[in-house]
Amino acid sequence: MPLPFLTADRAFDASAEDTALPFDDHVSWRRPYRPGPWRVSAAAALLLLASFVLLAAMIIAFAGSASGGGACLALAAVVIVCALRLLRVGAWVSRHGVRRVAFFRTTTVAWDKAAALRTVQQPVKWLGLPRTVQGQALVVVRRTGEQLPPLVTDHNADFLARAEAFDRATDTIEAWGAEYRVG
Repeated sequence: MPLPFLTADRAFDASAEDTALPFDDHVSWRRPYRPGPWRVSAAAALLLLASFVLLAAMIIAFAGSASGGGACLALAAVVIVCALRLLRVGAWVSRHGVRRVAFFRTTTVAWDKAAALRTVQQPVKWLGLPRTVQGQALVVVRRTGEQLPPLVTDHNADFLARAEAFDRATDTIEAWGAEYRVG
């Protein structure tokens, strides 16, 4: 039985799962692609771990050890924050510039400070681990000549084994750059 409602960004029975997200508001920061299955799976595993730690905190607190329960509660809060931060990692765009959100650091480059935005062939990290493989990366070069670490790569947690999604995302980010970059 088909349900008559629509989801937030597409029809319920839409066949394409890798469609780009719609952008009506160019002022707010948007991720021009969907988070990949590796990123979502890792965040879900962390949230599952946090639920077990919260259950342990409740059992320890009811057993009479308030300090142990508090420590478990603090650990669960840290794991939840890490899972949420992991979901925010990636490239974000707006009319103001491009933002590279990493786990511990966020770098924003205004469009007028970016000299070039291009996809290059280079060694990239596989799933963010120290192992590098040959792949493609979307890089931003500032007007000062400084090249930022890659915004997205075809071997990161969003695009591993999803070449079409990587091409679509890089084309979208480059289109934002072409629209808003000066000169």
